[in-house]
Amino acid sequence: MAAGSRKQLHVVAAGKGGLLDNPTITTPNIEKGTESSKKKPPIYKVMLHNDNYNRREYVVKILLKTVEGLTVDDAVNVMQEAHETGVAMVVACAQDKAESYVESMRLNGLIASMEPGH
Repeated sequence: MAAGSRKQLHVVAAGKGGLLDNPTITTPNIEKGTESSKKKPPIYKVMLHNDNYNRREYVVKILLKTVEGLTVDDAVNVMQEAHETGVAMVVACAQDKAESYVESMRLNGLIASMEPGH
């Protein structure tokens, strides 16, 4: 900060009726019924079912390829849970995303379904 602007700041803060003595707070006008009050879309769970055909490595590869934001650890854990228990939740998301994920997984040979989330 330059010396001149520092001096100017001191004068404003020390003077009567300066900015610091009586701050003005403005808020934007937000009309009711705008985006902030829209309902969120319903959540659906994408489920991976165990099968006796696909190798574990292939299942992990397809999960990583088809589901956005899934890490390698997430994909391995989902695959392992489906292998051990018969089914595992891959992700919970909006219906359109869930439908897309299920379709992509099925097109790549996995057994997948979706169900309403709660």
